[in-house]
Amino acid sequence: MNVFWLIISPLFGFACGSIPFGHLAGIINKIDIRKKGSGNIGFTNVARTIGLIWAIPVLILDIAKGMVPVAFARHLNLSSALVGLGAITGHIFTPWLKFQGGKGVATTIGVTALLCPKSLFAGIAIYLIVLLISGFISLSSLVFALTLPILTWLFYPNNLALLVFTAGAGIIIIIRHIANIRRLLNKTEPRFGLWLKIFRPEVR
Repeated sequence: MNVFWLIISPLFGFACGSIPFGHLAGIINKIDIRKKGSGNIGFTNVARTIGLIWAIPVLILDIAKGMVPVAFARHLNLSSALVGLGAITGHIFTPWLKFQGGKGVATTIGVTALLCPKSLFAGIAIYLIVLLISGFISLSSLVFALTLPILTWLFYPNNLALLVFTAGAGIIIIIRHIANIRRLLNKTEPRFGLWLKIFRPEVR
């Protein structure tokens, strides 16, 4: 693969990943999702702000904008790993919202579903266990980001490209969660509403 295609690969992924579905859901509901809750355009803030009926489609579409470009990468003679990183970066730094987007977890799931599914399935299992115990989506996302490259190294020991990709994606996700880390340390991070309804029904 020549330099031209190495440059085109992340740009193609970036263009696909930059579509801000969470923001569009807010526009449909006549609100600016960036000015509500945490200000994030991802699943969690959409769920808290306008409900799961909108958050679930946003989650599916955010996953799809990582999965779809990677699915087409090989047919277009592009680097799948670079397309994937581009899609995640596009979601986080979408030019349509002055380069302020989501946190990259859903789009990372879409990319890894095709590039390293074994790592993803194990990572999702860990994510759900942490979420079930703690109720913090942010903490679950951070653990997912930290364990993803380790799982990739275990399941795909001879694939340097996948290891670099998952390590890069993990670092990006962690950086995007710095504010959440501060709130977790200060014990001011809100738990996911569904967790509260199941495990803390007395909390309103």
